[in-house]
Amino acid sequence: MIVTRDFTVATFVVWGQRILLLWHPKLHKWLPPGGHIEPHELPDEAAVREVQEEAGLTVELVGERALPLAEPRQLVRPEGIQVESIEPGHEHIDLVYFARPVGLPVLKPAPDVARIGWYTLEEARALPVSQEIALWLEKALAKLSPALAREANLTGSASCS
Repeated sequence: MIVTRDFTVATFVVWGQRILLLWHPKLHKWLPPGGHIEPHELPDEAAVREVQEEAGLTVELVGERALPLAEPRQLVRPEGIQVESIEPGHEHIDLVYFARPVGLPVLKPAPDVARIGWYTLEEARALPVSQEIALWLEKALAKLSPALAREANLTGSASCS
């Protein structure tokens, strides 16, 4: 069987001690904003665009760039790259990013997004999220929430790496 693959992005947005999640109407599950990388787009641009389209929120990606150069242009390194089986014979190569809101994080969801919100880790765990999403939530909050990162350092516990 020939497997088709599309490149996609998922962007975990952290604000304070909360993370943005939405109910995906087609997949019937809680996910971060995300979607396909368009043929003309860079992955960074797609990650920012998908959050804007789905949540009405402007974000900045958080992450390293490989070299401190203007040329060639350095892109933000994704926090992870994974292959997801979408249906038999079709997969997504998903680039996972972390981001913060720019300015006041007022949500203006797209018309097809019925449920969206900012969730603490405890609240997100109470939602029916997959183990994969739960692990990404922990990792994003540990990296981007200063209070949670301090707490983890004080207790000696570590987020999944």
